[in-house]
Order: sequence, then C-alpha cells, then structure tokens
Amino acid sequence: MALQPPEERESDARMDADSLYREEIITDRKVGTLRMMTPVKSDGSADGSRPTLFIGEAQIMTQAGPLPINFEIDGKNLAEAVANFGAAAKDGVERTVRELQELRRQQSSSIVVPGAGGMGGMGGMGGMGGVGGGGKLQLP
Repeated sequence: MALQPPEERESDARMDADSLYREEIITDRKVGTLRMMTPVKSDGSADGSRPTLFIGEAQIMTQAGPLPINFEIDGKNLAEAVANFGAAAKDGVERTVRELQELRRQQSSSIVVPGAGGMGGMGGMGGMGGVGGGGKLQLP
C-alpha cells in the first residue's frame, strides 16, 4: 500500500458538515450500552430533517476474552430503542457468531503446503534434520 502525499491525507480527514451527529451514551449498567446519535447542523442545533440513530453495544465472552458487538437498533425515540435493545442484541450476537464460524471455516479449509510460504521457510529445520523444503523426510 503506497503512502499518500501529506496534502492528500489532509483532504481525507475533512468532516462532512451535512452529516454531523451528537452522541449520547445511555446505559442501565447491567445489560449493555446504547448510543443515541442525534443529528445536528453545523452550528450545533438539532437537525429535525434527519432521524435519530440508535446503536447498541454489548459483549460476549470468548476464549480470547470479551468481544465487543455493535448493532443498530430500530426506534423512533429512546423508549422504542430501549424496548428493542434485547432483540437487536440477540440478532447482533447471532450475526457475529455466524461471521466467526465462517472465518473458522475459511481458516480450516486453507491449504498448508510444507516448505512454502510463511515462517521464513520453516518447512525444514535447516541443518537440524527435520522435514526438508519438499515435505519429505530427510535422514541425517
């Protein structure tokens, strides 16, 4: 991946003044967190022409530790978003589990060729008398 000149990187960092949101964190301190994204104009006043967005956050425990999960929640107001949190969280967790299973499936079906690719040519153990680069046993 080529580095961009500084002037191009700066232009990528410009915010879209027509797509601004004020973010508020709502939590019950038990189940999860809800982010209420209120649309605002560039002067900071509320923008009633766009809907408020609700994003839920939860965690599931994995062997590698907690895995954060984000999901959209349908609702026209905070009360509806709170009521819909559980169903949206369930859908988000199920989607994440399916994605993890697909990643595992892809990883397990990848072909490993002895002596090729990563690990710096670790197909053989050099002069240590292990498996050679061709994948055949080499006797000392």
